[in-house]
Amino acid sequence: MALLPALLLLLLPLAALAAAAVLLGLPSYDIPPGVNQPAKLRLVLTVLLGTAALGRILEKTGLCSQITFGRYVRQGRKLGLDPKLFIQDLQFNKVPVRVYQPKATSDGPRRGILFFHGGGWVFGSLDTYEKVCRYLSRESDSVVVSVQYRLAPEHKYPAAYEDCLSATQHFLQHLQHYAVDPARVTVCGDSAGGNLAAAVSQTLAGRSDLPRLRAQILIYPGLQALDFNLPSYQQNRGVPLLFRERAAFFALLYLNGDALHMQEVLEGSHIPPDMRLKYRKWVSPDNIPEEFKVRGVTPLRPTDFIAEVYETVKRFCEPNLCPLLAEDSVVHQLPESFILTCEYDVLRDDGLLYKKRLEDNGVPVTWYHLEDGFHGIISLYDYCGVSFPSGKKGLDRVVNFLKSL
Repeated sequence: MALLPALLLLLLPLAALAAAAVLLGLPSYDIPPGVNQPAKLRLVLTVLLGTAALGRILEKTGLCSQITFGRYVRQGRKLGLDPKLFIQDLQFNKVPVRVYQPKATSDGPRRGILFFHGGGWVFGSLDTYEKVCRYLSRESDSVVVSVQYRLAPEHKYPAAYEDCLSATQHFLQHLQHYAVDPARVTVCGDSAGGNLAAAVSQTLAGRSDLPRLRAQILIYPGLQALDFNLPSYQQNRGVPLLFRERAAFFALLYLNGDALHMQEVLEGSHIPPDMRLKYRKWVSPDNIPEEFKVRGVTPLRPTDFIAEVYETVKRFCEPNLCPLLAEDSVVHQLPESFILTCEYDVLRDDGLLYKKRLEDNGVPVTWYHLEDGFHGIISLYDYCGVSFPSGKKGLDRVVNFLKSL
């Protein structure tokens, strides 16, 4: 990893070629005019696609893998000391965490937040989400614990889930060390982190030996891998920053460490007809409100089931991987929830379907929909000098929800 800065200097000509290729290919991506700050989004997309293109070159030359390079570039610069926060890196049950504690005196115990970062279970780190976690801690006057779970493809499912659960259990057992109120602990995550927050919340719902979670905050979460043809997947398949194919790619990388059979999964050939029928009550376009179908939905003919593919991905039906498939007996025990969705996001309907499931089971839900939002906008609220106002607006809604607890 220490060689990467030197490699970048040596590979500047290749980087220029990669950037040119990216710019030429940009028109094939769909950035609807209704998206927040479309010109800025195009700029961010150019950087990310350039990184991916250069990563492919590095991988072909044998210098490093594309994923390793992508992680390095996305790491972000180190931030200086924060005058309002104590920040320390620790380990909870051998899981690396970063703890943010407000320096100001408090009248009593503070809220506690377990934060699980996004990145498709493949990317993301404590440093990548440093700004978001500092903001949450400062603005909501809470103790935030950011969890560095193991990443795929090196560490397949359930490694990330197990790390998040283990760190959460440790925190719940030692709240007094951080002056946190046992009645006000929340799990929070965006994208893949939202998936992990939902899974951890479900696992802890029936536990009587630990403090009960006060709430779960799910920011454009990915919650199922049965149907990649829901209305939001059709409407936003080419909208940055998460394309339809990449959503399936990340899910397969997390599950199996490879993306074999991605096309079959995208087409829906990986789920047996009887199982698809069983889960239709929870995963179906019929459960999506009509106002989210006005941009167009194409009815798809059923695809032929392929048993060999199902054998490789059958764990997609486990709630710890796809929380939308949890039984009602679990869902009705879940804590108060906040769900944020974005209109221009392939994962929009995962959030809408889970919102319905929670409400059907009597769980209070605060829902906030960014009508001009796209996937990843929260972490881009202040990205390398490029700000997205809707990202900050969504983050402030999260803060307001936390303050209400």
